[in-house]
Amino acid sequence: MAKHTSGRRWTADFFELMGSMRFAVSLLSFICVASIIGTVLPQNQTDLQYTDQFGTFWYTVFSKFGVSQIYNTWWFLVIMGFLVISTTVCLLRNTPKMIKDMRSFREYIREGSLRAFPHKLNVEVGFDQETTVRMSKSWLKKQGYSYREKISENGVLLAAKKGSANRLGYIFAHVAIVVICIGGLLDSELPNRLQIWFGGKAPIPATAKYISDVDEEARFSSSNPSFRGNVAISEGGNSSYALLGIGGEQYLQVLPFDIKLNKFIIEYYETNGMPKRFASDVTITDLKTKEVQNRIIEVNHPFAKDGITLYQSSFHDGGSKLQLTGYPVSGQATETFELNMEVAGTTKLTTTLNGENKEYRVTIDDFKPINVENLNAGSDGLQPKSFEEQILAVTGSAAGKAHEVQNVGPSVAYTLSDDKNQSVKYNNYMLPMMLDDSLVFLAGVQLPGEGMFRYVRMPADEQGTLNEFMAMRAAFDNPDLRSKAARSFAEKSQDERFNADMITPLAEQALAIFAKGGFMGIDQYVDGVNVPEAERMPENLREPMKKILRDYLLFSAVELRNLVRTEAGLAPISLSNREEAEKQARWFDLSLRALSDLSAYPAPVMLQLKTFEHIQASVLQATRSPGKSSVYLGSLFLIIGVFAMFYIRDRRIWMWIKPGDTANSSKIMSAMTSQKRTLDFNREFERFRQDFSDLAKK
Repeated sequence: MAKHTSGRRWTADFFELMGSMRFAVSLLSFICVASIIGTVLPQNQTDLQYTDQFGTFWYTVFSKFGVSQIYNTWWFLVIMGFLVISTTVCLLRNTPKMIKDMRSFREYIREGSLRAFPHKLNVEVGFDQETTVRMSKSWLKKQGYSYREKISENGVLLAAKKGSANRLGYIFAHVAIVVICIGGLLDSELPNRLQIWFGGKAPIPATAKYISDVDEEARFSSSNPSFRGNVAISEGGNSSYALLGIGGEQYLQVLPFDIKLNKFIIEYYETNGMPKRFASDVTITDLKTKEVQNRIIEVNHPFAKDGITLYQSSFHDGGSKLQLTGYPVSGQATETFELNMEVAGTTKLTTTLNGENKEYRVTIDDFKPINVENLNAGSDGLQPKSFEEQILAVTGSAAGKAHEVQNVGPSVAYTLSDDKNQSVKYNNYMLPMMLDDSLVFLAGVQLPGEGMFRYVRMPADEQGTLNEFMAMRAAFDNPDLRSKAARSFAEKSQDERFNADMITPLAEQALAIFAKGGFMGIDQYVDGVNVPEAERMPENLREPMKKILRDYLLFSAVELRNLVRTEAGLAPISLSNREEAEKQARWFDLSLRALSDLSAYPAPVMLQLKTFEHIQASVLQATRSPGKSSVYLGSLFLIIGVFAMFYIRDRRIWMWIKPGDTANSSKIMSAMTSQKRTLDFNREFERFRQDFSDLAKK
């Protein structure tokens, strides 16, 4: 018996807690704090982004609570569920009382109780009881009160009220919380998580490469009540599946229709080539009825069918076909080679350097047909962006700064991995661009651990190609050509500090050191890096020697370039006028800087985009949101509730009317009350008191 009583007490205490307004407010406070965190902290970012922003320690703390997807964490959904339960219990407990109180006139009040009200009136009027009752009813009706009359041996009681619908405000506001929270839970991951927890669903295995490899356990049926997934389709391709990301795992959502992407549409501004519109031309085929519909889906213009809405979410490359030209950047070879690849494709590449073969794995990471860049920032600002980022960058506030940016053409990003699986990322632009009054090709390198690309500026020749620069690069690695260039320079030199026999080896040495290590190589050679201290050049001679080697390098390189041009059947460079001399000087300066940078280039080859066939892929978001209607309904309830609470004011008046001390008189004992005794209430009571006080004077 004691156990049974204890169990009932525990159940009663639990329902008392769940129905407590303080408990509901506490849950609501937790949800508000979590929502603030979810608003301030960017959601759905990568682990690396969170680590970079907050550090390893705080990221570890945050990851314990799943703040990267805070609105779908188990604890947030549990709090939401308890809030629904708590508010529902509160409504079930209090709504009948509120409705009963709304309908009640409280005509059971006693005459003596009216004396305890702060807003009361006690007057004697010169009318008989019947007339006073009739006049009081008329006043109450005129003021919008409904009333109930109670006749007793002590007199007549008029119990009046208005604004009882104020209580509906509290009911509607609490119902709104329940309805909105239920809508939020329906549109969250909760329905899918319940199927995972209790329906035996399992994520797509890592070994699955095709749709046919995905087991039934990883598929959600087309009758799934709620989901939000992405459908990625290449031009000309089709799909009847969406990919769901739940708890860091991937699942397959079956759609009741097939989507074929006929074409991905991009429209550009004529003035600067920047995109102004992107959309998907799709054909929707119902898998049951075979009904076919053609639609254009674009931003702010979704398509809805069978309770599923398709939004234009994003887009990426759909496997564009690329033809790449490979340029040797080490050794004496100048022969190029061709590679035909697709975006996201991988192939093997064998190079020969110093008589040794070395094998690389080439992976095409990305291809962008347009690159809208601010060239005023120089090559430091040319960091690769996704095609979508480029679109978004010029469809908002950036569109007003069109004069600062321009389309610099296609680019390709790829990764080279050696036989030790050491990978380096590259980003090369297809076309030369004008930087600092010179036409240059940009080749970007991102070493492991670095967050940005560093670019080598290689000058274009008179035909707008890399041929002359690459020929000169190969010449620097050719000892015979270096020797010829050094002798040619020595024959023309008028340096009185050295005789011709000394100039030639110095010039040849300068060319050889530069070919191996660039400008830094010359500095390290003179400073004696990795050379015992006793064998190093005296410190007072180092700067003069650096200047000599750099001067000899410069003039010898001019002769080397002329040798290259002669072998290519071109005329030697002409310095016939100042404009031409300045042009050649800029080209030569850029060449030496680029060659110096290439001495540290981490690969023996560079891949340059030659031609391409662009294939675009669209990413549509497929959403079934049964909770949307619930949220709209809850919002309507909330508006009604707030309006009722703030703009409907409840009033109650009790009037005891009984015969007076004389034959033609009567006494009125009255009181007025309200839940909120505001200034309006005080003014209304003052009007009530004044009207019946005036009646007493008559």
